[in-house]
Amino acid sequence: MTLDRTDLAMIAILQREGRIAVVELAKRVNLSATPCALRLRRLERDGVIAGYQANVPPEALDQTLLAFVQVNLKATDEATLQAFNRAIGPVEEVMECHMVGGGFDYLLKVRVRDMAAFRELLGSVIGALPMVENSHSYFVMQPVKEISRLPLPRPVARRRGGP
Repeated sequence: MTLDRTDLAMIAILQREGRIAVVELAKRVNLSATPCALRLRRLERDGVIAGYQANVPPEALDQTLLAFVQVNLKATDEATLQAFNRAIGPVEEVMECHMVGGGFDYLLKVRVRDMAAFRELLGSVIGALPMVENSHSYFVMQPVKEISRLPLPRPVARRRGGP
């Protein structure tokens, strides 16, 4: 799907202000409300906009400890990888799980209440998985930059005099 400048402008605004009214969104991207609403529905239908969510500060839910956990598996055959993926998926404290290449197999972003909660999660959940060989944890002392907005591609400029 090709996104034009207006689509990208709409996405940029919606990533910052997901609850903006269509009329205000239309005004900001220089469209009338109906064409803006149609574009918005197309972006949603085509999966460019996958949903909307509230941005809740961790302190509001007493989830102030942020850690990154490197996980090494005992084996990396397909069955083991899929088993780990299935096991880690439902663990709500694991905010992100990435299979990586390099010196370890997975990198987890974990958010919990405190060190005791982290210890419980690591010992009783992550470390208890039969395919886990070992893990290394890194604790965030201070977040420097956290954003959930994706960087937008620059629209391709059209050449003058060309097609």
